[in-house]
Amino acid sequence: MPSAGSAPGQAHHVTNQVPPLADYDAYAADPVLKAAIAAFDAGWADERLHEAGRTVGAAETIEMARLANRHGPELRSHDRFGNRIDQIEFHPAWHALMARAIGQETHALAWNRPGPGAQVARAALQYLWYGCESGICCPISMTYSAIPVLKQDRARWAEWGALISSKSYDKSQGPAAGKAGATVGMAMTETQGGSDLRQTQTIAYDNRDGTYSLHGSKWFFSVPHSDVFLTLARHEEGISCFVVPGWRQDGERNGIAIQRLKDKCGNRSNASSEVEFRGAIGHMLGDPGRGLRTSLSMNHNTRLDIAAASAGLMRQAVMLAGHHAQHRTAFQRLLIDQPIMQNVLADLAIEAEAAAWLAFRLFAAVDRQEQSESEKLLARIGAPLAKYWVAKRTPAVVVEALECHGGNGFIEENPMARHYREAPLNSVWEGSGNVICLDVLRSLEREPGSLQALRAELHAVSGQDRRYDAALQALENDLQDLIRHEGQARLLTERLALMLQGALLIRHAPHAVADAFVATRLGGHWSGQFGDLPLAVDAVTLARRAVPEV
Repeated sequence: MPSAGSAPGQAHHVTNQVPPLADYDAYAADPVLKAAIAAFDAGWADERLHEAGRTVGAAETIEMARLANRHGPELRSHDRFGNRIDQIEFHPAWHALMARAIGQETHALAWNRPGPGAQVARAALQYLWYGCESGICCPISMTYSAIPVLKQDRARWAEWGALISSKSYDKSQGPAAGKAGATVGMAMTETQGGSDLRQTQTIAYDNRDGTYSLHGSKWFFSVPHSDVFLTLARHEEGISCFVVPGWRQDGERNGIAIQRLKDKCGNRSNASSEVEFRGAIGHMLGDPGRGLRTSLSMNHNTRLDIAAASAGLMRQAVMLAGHHAQHRTAFQRLLIDQPIMQNVLADLAIEAEAAAWLAFRLFAAVDRQEQSESEKLLARIGAPLAKYWVAKRTPAVVVEALECHGGNGFIEENPMARHYREAPLNSVWEGSGNVICLDVLRSLEREPGSLQALRAELHAVSGQDRRYDAALQALENDLQDLIRHEGQARLLTERLALMLQGALLIRHAPHAVADAFVATRLGGHWSGQFGDLPLAVDAVTLARRAVPEV
């Protein structure tokens, strides 16, 4: 039958559809991010973050993200003459996104401009960009994490420092000489070991000239077209870390054969691969036989970055849900005005806010770690806590935000579909849940001061909420049993993360947000689902925090 208001044979009129969330400042639209920047000494970056917010919120950038995922990378193993070239072809949109993000120093701001709030400001850039297009954030995060490690080797830093710190993006795939900028990759895992890097089987042969030739296979090598990468290999003194250029000076690939690109369920704009090293020439980084320790120092920064990125993805999903609810009518009322939707949106907003405060507080600890041992210890224990919990909660948030859209959220034209596929990735990248929780146990065992630093952070807000105090006392009562039993590592990590989030919200967030979080997440009756906020919570006000301020 023809739609109301149209004559037979006429096309129907589209009504009650939501305008795209585009051409806005994503930083200005996010009150939580702005508050964290102010709280953690990064206000000097305000204009830079507004610029990034306008970039990621631009309709043109959003369209680039769609195109980069629609037309993913392709492997060209050989040229038309049969010569092996191992090149990756990307849609131009991917290179354009990389150029914009690197031009804003998303990969290197903290190292290029050290000082108060530097790590927080750079993490905010990653947070914003991840909500727009996560695929480019993998090479950016790896470059960020590798910079302080490469700085420890004077020769390698002299060779690569200026290139990987540069604000210029060079899309060419070839020798670094003459390039305006470079990115860093990592190739650690192998088929037989996965997260257990002690099972590394790649062999490094000493060339007796300061270099090594690497032979072996890597099961996951993200961004195989990186200009330089870090990898692990065995030699006579044990597993060591190596810096390997992607190309030789003569223009040939540096003994790297890309076997295939991974056909991933998400993160599709980014190239991940399986490779063989066939005599790849590299230099050892760090002490012989200490490669695992070197790689763990990179993982620390990457895991914190994952927490910030996941919080950014959460916030973007929640804003899209809030934007939809503000414009969509059902049953004669806007969705945002319906009590059951208000409860869901309020709950989502609380979760995203708690995630952001947790991530940025720990980046603030990294900023302060040179001046404070307790801040250094807090960052050490906090990195796996935040990585595990924020990454774990992201899929739940994104799924619920998608459901707020109904069927419109489950089609590829809606960015929610891409966010849905992306959401699980960070739980497995740089260590899946079990590995991360075991790292929490190791931190508590090897650095007992980290527990004292965490306790100090939790007890700093004691006396302000009796429910929080009760939850903190219950944690103290259970703590030693949780630490003693490895099978309880996930429960331990979850409870520590929730308590830290509660403490941060009490200290920094509006009272309504902290009150709702403590009443649910720490009150002992939380189902883990969204939309279960009790009657005493001001869901009407909190639901509005899900709506972007545009």
